[in-house]
Amino acid sequence: MTSKTIFSTEPHKGWLPWGILAPFLFIAFVIASVLIPSPWLRSLGLEDAEGGPIGLNGMYAYLVVAFALNGLMVLAWIWLVERRPLSTVGLTGPAPLTTLFRGLLIGWVTISTVVASIGFAGGYQVGEFGPALSSPAPLGSMAILLLCFAIQAGVEEFIFRGWLLSVVTRKWGQLAAVVATTLVFTFLHWSPGQAWQDMLGSALFSVFACLWAIRAGNIWGVMGWHIGWNWLLSIGFGVPVTGFVVDLPALLVHLIPQGPDLLTGGSQGPEASWICSGLFLIGIVFLLLPRKV
Repeated sequence: MTSKTIFSTEPHKGWLPWGILAPFLFIAFVIASVLIPSPWLRSLGLEDAEGGPIGLNGMYAYLVVAFALNGLMVLAWIWLVERRPLSTVGLTGPAPLTTLFRGLLIGWVTISTVVASIGFAGGYQVGEFGPALSSPAPLGSMAILLLCFAIQAGVEEFIFRGWLLSVVTRKWGQLAAVVATTLVFTFLHWSPGQAWQDMLGSALFSVFACLWAIRAGNIWGVMGWHIGWNWLLSIGFGVPVTGFVVDLPALLVHLIPQGPDLLTGGSQGPEASWICSGLFLIGIVFLLLPRKV
């Protein structure tokens, strides 16, 4: 974890920001990508006064507009300022689509495991099975959401585990990069009044994703995992994903949370459950194990 090389040894030909500057530059990109389209989205009735999405169309816009703009900002910075190839931010490796799809499947399996474990522990009352299958309309919306989450989660992995992780690694090494990336990720997923277990879940999510990217030598797999995780969590069970509830009937089974927030994750959803945190800890330990020769 002391290595200053990640993804690719190809050098940058432009200016690489100082290690201490990179997280603040990252936050500035995020703020700009949210503030610039906000008046337009509000004029269309897609965003409320607090910046949250209004209705299903608002959710589409929330997942696409700001994240796409953020991704383009970081991409322009990499090309025009740092002048380094995309292989140095993790968009490298053989069979990227296969790796992405494999990650997608792992994302579906892992979030299903978390939700099932919470259910077996008594955290959910089981409602109707497959209510979304009674009409074709929700299925079309779910397909659109898959594309939207591909942009949202794909961009998050590109800017966090691709750009920020790599630029800090080149300055301070991998360990410092994981810490810096996790601090920024947790900060940007924080909101006033949020419980400590919510922040813990975000931090462990980030550490797990960083270690996956480092071990794999690219971000394709963790990108697919993040897409699959977010999408199935949002449409599969009728429970919140990072505090948001998608206004659609559940694809697999409608679950009604019951019991303490430490178990169910409360208003934040399963990601804030101690069971999810436990899964991430197991994953982190696995990724830290030395490779078999």
